[in-house]
Amino acid sequence: MFGRLAAGMASKKTAYAIYGKLVAQARQPDFYTDYDVADTLDGRFDMILVHMFLIQNRLGRDGDVTAKLRQQLQEAMVADMDRSLREMGVGDMGIGREVKKMGVAWFGRLKAYGAALEAEDKVTALTEAVRRNLYKRDNAPKASAVAQYMISAQEKLAGYSLAEMKSISFEFPAFDKRG
Repeated sequence: MFGRLAAGMASKKTAYAIYGKLVAQARQPDFYTDYDVADTLDGRFDMILVHMFLIQNRLGRDGDVTAKLRQQLQEAMVADMDRSLREMGVGDMGIGREVKKMGVAWFGRLKAYGAALEAEDKVTALTEAVRRNLYKRDNAPKASAVAQYMISAQEKLAGYSLAEMKSISFEFPAFDKRG
C-alpha cells in the first residue's frame, strides 16, 4: 500500500518538475522579443500551452505507460493557473470559471496543434494554428517562426527516452534568431 503511495508521489513530483521546466522555457525572453509573442498574461499563458502541448505530445508517444504522468502534468498546470489567478486577486467564486476557460483553451490548442502536425503540409497548417491561437490576429509574420520552433522541438524531444524525460534530462531547441 505504501509502495503505491510513494510511487504516486514520485510520479507527481516528476510531473511538477517537468511542468516547471516547460514554464521556464515558455518564459524565455526571445519569444516576446524576437518572435513578437504578446508579453501579456494571455501571451504567456499561450506560450505555456505551446510547451505543454510539445511535452504532452512527446509523452503520448509512450501510450498508456505515461497516461498517469500526462494527467499529473495537466493537474500541475491547473494548480499553477489556480495559484496565479488567486495571486492576481480573482476570488474563490471566479476561480472555477476562469480555470474552466483555461481548460477549454488547452484542449482547443491540443486539438489544433495536434491536427496541424498530422497534416500533409504541417508547416503551413501549424503556422495557421499558431497564428490563430497564439497571435490571434491575421497579420502575424512571426507565426511561421514559432511553427518552425515547435517542429524543431517536437523532433528534438522525440530523441529523448522516457527515462530522460522523467529525469528532466531533456532540452528544448535553440532559438532561430532569424525567425
